[in-house]
Amino acid sequence: MTFDPGQLGQSKADLAETLRMLRKRASRTQVWLAQRCNISQTKLSNIETGRVTPSLIDVELILRAVDAPPELVAEVVALARLANTEWQGKRASWRRGLEKRQAELAGLEAEATTLRYFLPAMVTGLLATPEYIRASLGHSPGDISKTVTKKLERQATLYDATKRFTFLLTEQAVRWAVVPRAAMAVQIDRLVSLSHLTNVRIGVLPIGAAVLRGPMNTFTVYDQRLATVETFTGRIVFQDARDVAEHLEVFALYEGHALFGEEARSVLGEWANSCRL
Repeated sequence: MTFDPGQLGQSKADLAETLRMLRKRASRTQVWLAQRCNISQTKLSNIETGRVTPSLIDVELILRAVDAPPELVAEVVALARLANTEWQGKRASWRRGLEKRQAELAGLEAEATTLRYFLPAMVTGLLATPEYIRASLGHSPGDISKTVTKKLERQATLYDATKRFTFLLTEQAVRWAVVPRAAMAVQIDRLVSLSHLTNVRIGVLPIGAAVLRGPMNTFTVYDQRLATVETFTGRIVFQDARDVAEHLEVFALYEGHALFGEEARSVLGEWANSCRL
């Protein structure tokens, strides 16, 4: 199925209608189907009215229970994956105000206990200096002062010992000159400093490291329940367990090739010193 951001909202309604139609065509009641799928009748009712988006597992259980025609199964499963995906366009974020987006991110970070960030292009705001943050927002419309403040406030989450953070940065991400060289040295020094936090792991992937899969997108995985992928024009939010699992697999691949601890700090120190020359 081709990804079309405009279809995402409609896909949830289409999925609800299709599942309801299949149950009725099988001449089954909601009570019977809920019991067969080991879910509550209330949840099934909410699924069929579109108030609750079913997981892919829920959908597969329902399709088997109502003996859905084979020609419909693949189509409905694809619809379910689309329904579990959310598109957040950058222009919409600009209209709402970028500081509201920062509040949403703070909420995701507050709920999660294990957070993984794959950064192939730039340093994320959680690890950035104020100067780096301001420069990275230079393309954004309007007054960015509130957004800068919110980004800096979010950094407090790094000091929450109940959470575990892993950041994977390519050499490209670390050394991309968002700010002048002297400020880049300070930014890289900050990475070294944060790497000493007991609950923060900062891994680096130097250019030349042999990794078969090329880095394509910035993405974040919150626990094992949600993954967000950044693009130039917005972000895609995946909530389906299989999509999240695939991003965890990609993360583990790069994590296995990254330098951590003193090895990472040594490389980062060299990169910082090169900015001071």
